[in-house]
Amino acid sequence: MALKMHRSLAVHPGPWLRTEIVEPADIRVGHLAAALKVSRQAVSAILSGRASLSADMALRLEQALGVSADTLMRMQTTYDLAQARQHDLLPAIQRLIAAA
Repeated sequence: MALKMHRSLAVHPGPWLRTEIVEPADIRVGHLAAALKVSRQAVSAILSGRASLSADMALRLEQALGVSADTLMRMQTTYDLAQARQHDLLPAIQRLIAAA
């Protein structure tokens, strides 16, 4: 049986980046967007949690801010799984292999 993490531990990497890295360093969204070579809207959507973080963007943020892309991607995956479990929209799936 898989352990389930409480959904409050699943944090979207965007708002975390905004509150823990971007705002304390007084980095403006437009300046970050220019450094990342992406649109201001793309950065804003990620930092607000409206858009998912891609691997490409995680690598760009790693270079610009020094935050591990691996960590950011783990945060995004954990968040995505928590959201999917919370909404539980999957149809009933028959188990094909018995649990060990």
